[in-house]
Amino acid sequence: MKQDTNLIRAVGRWDLIALAINGVIGTAIFGLPASIAALTGPWSPVACLVSGVFVMLIVLCFAEAATLFEGTGGPYLYAREAFGNMLGLAGGWMMWLTRATAFAANSNLMVSFVAYFMPQAGHGLPRAAFLVGVTAALTWINYCGVRRGALLGDILAIAKLVPIIAFVVIGMFFVRPELFQGGFPVSKAAFSQAVLLYGYAYSGFEFAAIPAGEARSPKRDLPVAMISALLIAAVLYVGVQFVCVGTLPGLSDSQTAVADASAQFLGPVGGMLIALAALVSISGNLSGITLVAPRLTYALAADGLLPSWLAAVHGKYRTPHVSILLFAGLTLALALSGSFVTMLRISAVARIVPYVLTCLAVPVLRRKFPEERERFRLKGGPVVPVLAVVLCVWLLTQSPAGDLLAAGAALASGFLFYGATRLKLGGRH
Repeated sequence: MKQDTNLIRAVGRWDLIALAINGVIGTAIFGLPASIAALTGPWSPVACLVSGVFVMLIVLCFAEAATLFEGTGGPYLYAREAFGNMLGLAGGWMMWLTRATAFAANSNLMVSFVAYFMPQAGHGLPRAAFLVGVTAALTWINYCGVRRGALLGDILAIAKLVPIIAFVVIGMFFVRPELFQGGFPVSKAAFSQAVLLYGYAYSGFEFAAIPAGEARSPKRDLPVAMISALLIAAVLYVGVQFVCVGTLPGLSDSQTAVADASAQFLGPVGGMLIALAALVSISGNLSGITLVAPRLTYALAADGLLPSWLAAVHGKYRTPHVSILLFAGLTLALALSGSFVTMLRISAVARIVPYVLTCLAVPVLRRKFPEERERFRLKGGPVVPVLAVVLCVWLLTQSPAGDLLAAGAALASGFLFYGATRLKLGGRH
């Protein structure tokens, strides 16, 4: 069980909760309500709740695995300890790929919300300057110490929760019961698709697990952080979906559902407030990605699966500065080029790989470390891990074949990178 001696343990329980919240609650909450309503009508809040229950199975597996480790890497570390280097590499690489594509996509989405206030920022040189500025600012904050990055995440998590909570609480007073009546019959396929879409929206809880090597008490705090983040997200997601259905006639035809719903009970100022809330929410998500993603390449390199220079730690700030700079450069190039659109489709599939590996690792790690007296252990033996794996496989079967092939190609590129690293190391010997 890997211990990190080069990094500083400066991240507390509330920092981990904020990090997980920033991972889960990003952009989906502002775009999904209309899509889910188109599939399931007034039953959409139920679909949202069912999805949250399903994803909780995966979170519980992560929570148990996290109590066995104090090192950096999260799902990579669990898979490597349970199954060896190759599957560990698969989990770590695919998780990194998911976060890299998400950063590129969400930073561009952030530009579109900025353009709501300043239309000229949405294209050309102003767009490029904004992308460079946001990436540089987040990179510098995280470069200068994990405590700064965690503090920024704390602030942004609170700032994003306040307007969403306000939307739900105020909107409840304006819900019209008749909008929940006379809904169309919902097919099993449509309900399943709605659950699938919200399943992707609930991902990101693993943000807290990845930088465990910099957490003060990871075994104690990580289960609390991940479970708390998912519960908070579930309450807010169901609440937002309920308010949107109950206040906005023709919800399924809306392109900006939450903003349009808020305009029903807040007036013209509602759209502006939601745009600001979306900016804050995206900022929190980008901040969290900037903190956690470089820790994956750091952990992989520290274990000899990627070039050793990616495991370098800054002498003053004690951060994996080379991995941070590499991540910033690659994601900025991806965001500026616009090629992120194709890779974004991969990310929905790529994240399932480390989820499956973690769920499969739980029973293996129980046998491997029977003497460990975990602070958190699932009841029912293999029931929860098995159900979680079934859920992950179902999510994969709902993905288009082209996306599966693209994700497979991305995974192959990770193994090629590993092979080149091993050849280079072999040549030194």
